[in-house]
Amino acid sequence: MKTNLFLSLTVGAFILVSCNQSKLNKEMVKKDVFGTHNGKEVYLLTLTNKAGNVIRLTNFGAKINWIEVPDKNGKKENVTFGYDTFDETLKGDMSFGSVVGRYANRIANGKFTLDGVEYHTPINNGPNTLHGGPLGWHSVVWDTEILKDSKYPAVKFTYVSPDMEEGFPGKVTATITYTWTDNNEIVMDYTCTTDKKTVVNVTNHAYFNLHGAGNGDILDHVLTLKASAFTPVDSVMIPTGEIRPVAGTPFDFNTPHTIGERIGDNYDQLILGRGYDHNYILDNKEDVDVTVYEPTSGRMLEVITDQPGMQLYTGNFLDGTQKGHGGKIYKFRSGLCLESGHYPDSPNHPEFPSTVLNPGDTLRTTTIYRFSVK
Repeated sequence: MKTNLFLSLTVGAFILVSCNQSKLNKEMVKKDVFGTHNGKEVYLLTLTNKAGNVIRLTNFGAKINWIEVPDKNGKKENVTFGYDTFDETLKGDMSFGSVVGRYANRIANGKFTLDGVEYHTPINNGPNTLHGGPLGWHSVVWDTEILKDSKYPAVKFTYVSPDMEEGFPGKVTATITYTWTDNNEIVMDYTCTTDKKTVVNVTNHAYFNLHGAGNGDILDHVLTLKASAFTPVDSVMIPTGEIRPVAGTPFDFNTPHTIGERIGDNYDQLILGRGYDHNYILDNKEDVDVTVYEPTSGRMLEVITDQPGMQLYTGNFLDGTQKGHGGKIYKFRSGLCLESGHYPDSPNHPEFPSTVLNPGDTLRTTTIYRFSVK
């Protein structure tokens, strides 16, 4: 009798905790209609952690639209690029905060070969395919699920990419789960499966400015990036195949340097990229792969990933034509990107880590953006 009573109390307590957790998660995730696209509803989801800090996501492109975190004095500010309305989002820069696929970064001449078959993908960046093509995953409406039993506010987006979408073989089912923890971490868990041999490289293309998005440039941000080498590029930003040590070059951020300290150096790769726009080969030896610190606000961003590469992009092609939240103008070098993933053009470089995904296998990868102050 006592045992049955104990079991009843335990089960009852479990149900009560689960119900309370579900109710709490519902309160921590607010879902609003943002617009419609191709007959599907687009949502804006606001996630609030226990500290009262907020991120906003949209299922259009599975984008991060807003990250509001405090500075060292407790003043909160949004630190990522995005737009206030869906119409602005649709007409604006499609990369801001997006999940990028089916192949993040560049593919040379818009073609690659798998098992003797040559596949052709859209040319949208000089002679190359960039970020899966103009109608890649950044431009589609993903299915949305608010996770009710998560310890923290969490949203799962799912997209089924049909066979030969943008020229890529295989029907790929992709998911991205965003979790916003009480430690101000955006945990991004990705999965991909396929019914046919294909190539997949996923990332998030958020822009960051720790002053606050649209407030000045990022040249004073202090960067530490734990990588011993990078992949130099040619005149159209495709890796040459060389693995170049960073030691003795302006690309060495193993010890902290401001981004602006050497960005104007007379160095071949900086000239080709108009700044930093290169894949770093991560050492993956320490808990944190990248740290960005902005001394005035005291804000710090740490990036942790299980991926082999990190694309550092310093907003070299921002030109002031994009107006984001509150009408703020995104000017030259006013934002930086830290895109975890595999190397550019890996399908055409067998010496690089493989991006091939086979039927029956699941690609699982996690990247974390952690915000703090010091």
